[in-house]
Amino acid sequence: MIEQARDFREESETLHAVVADLPEADFDRPTQFKGWTINDVLGHLHFWNVAADRSLTDERAFDQMLAPVMDRLGRRGLRQAEDEWLGGLRGHALREAWRAHYLDMAARWAEADPRARVKWAGPSMSARSSISARIMETWAHGQEVFDLLGLERKETDRIRNVVVLGVNAYGWSFRVRGEEPPAPMPRLRLTAPSGAVWEFGEGPDLIEGSAVEFCQVVTQTRNVADTALRMVGPTAERWMRTAQCFAGPPETPPAPGTRGPVRR
Repeated sequence: MIEQARDFREESETLHAVVADLPEADFDRPTQFKGWTINDVLGHLHFWNVAADRSLTDERAFDQMLAPVMDRLGRRGLRQAEDEWLGGLRGHALREAWRAHYLDMAARWAEADPRARVKWAGPSMSARSSISARIMETWAHGQEVFDLLGLERKETDRIRNVVVLGVNAYGWSFRVRGEEPPAPMPRLRLTAPSGAVWEFGEGPDLIEGSAVEFCQVVTQTRNVADTALRMVGPTAERWMRTAQCFAGPPETPPAPGTRGPVRR
């Protein structure tokens, strides 16, 4: 049993609730993330949800789906490959396809072996890690939709899934930039939406504050300067300046003041 499948379903439903009744034209509004539209966000999530699902249920279909994407990845054509696979799905038709699949997927993954190894665009991973990554992607890309619509998401303690990915990606945040990760990782003292305190690490440096803001930084939906996180020590500051918990080439966090709720 994979308990994260429930969190994936709930995170997806939270995003769905804010787009379900949008006018069709709003799906083409650009967000603060690279000018992606809501169509781009839902298409991206749908494509990679299906890819993750196939990695568990049909490796051959997964390989066939990923081949054109990997061919374009080095040429920065990821969105084009996703759009070609979507075959013109846009607006509410795309929303319906995305929702129908994630509901079906969540039910299926709840019954999977969490230790099963599944393929991915990078190294293989456990099924539990794969569905956790889908939670992170849904939450992170959902942020630009909430921001565009000027809405504040009601956060829950399922954000812990993203916190854990951020912690596990400590070394990756440096290695993806060709740097050696400083040891040890800073301590984290994070306050969950419920008020619980989550602690990780044992280093002398410290990062303290909101678990949600920590997740916003490691997913690069906010610059650390736009949060109230308290950083003590050079390693803590260095990590939070360029933290990256997602795969792919090194990405630059948004500049201070460029990501946040749009006032309508």
